[in-house]
Amino acid sequence: MGIPFIDESQNQPEVMVDINTTPLVDVLLVLLVMLIITIPIRLHSVSIDMPGKQAPPPLVPPEVVQLEVTPAGSYVWNGQLLANRAELEARLQAAAALQPEQPEIHLRPSRAAKYDAVAAALASAQRLGLVKIGLVGSEQFAP
Repeated sequence: MGIPFIDESQNQPEVMVDINTTPLVDVLLVLLVMLIITIPIRLHSVSIDMPGKQAPPPLVPPEVVQLEVTPAGSYVWNGQLLANRAELEARLQAAAALQPEQPEIHLRPSRAAKYDAVAAALASAQRLGLVKIGLVGSEQFAP
């Protein structure tokens, strides 16, 4: 672009053959702004229907089983030391068979317990059909 120069031999301005891109850029910017405005904002949240404040308390309080994993990798069921993993699986199977409602399993691993012992207890409980399993005592892992 630039100022058209005058041809000295004919005293007429020469025709510019460059395309004026300014209006094209203006139109594209307006379209971009309109596109940004019309795109719906995606929220990074999940809608969950939570029970209200009038949720009735359970008719029968659930039975709670305290399952601890010691630093040595052994298991303690409600304060009673279990001999091995087979005994743990037998207790978990008996708990899964309870009707009308399974007990809640509160798994409390020791800070020094190995991960494979904790994972084995969780895998056994899940494989045997227990659905109410929770990890408790996570405050010991806070810095």
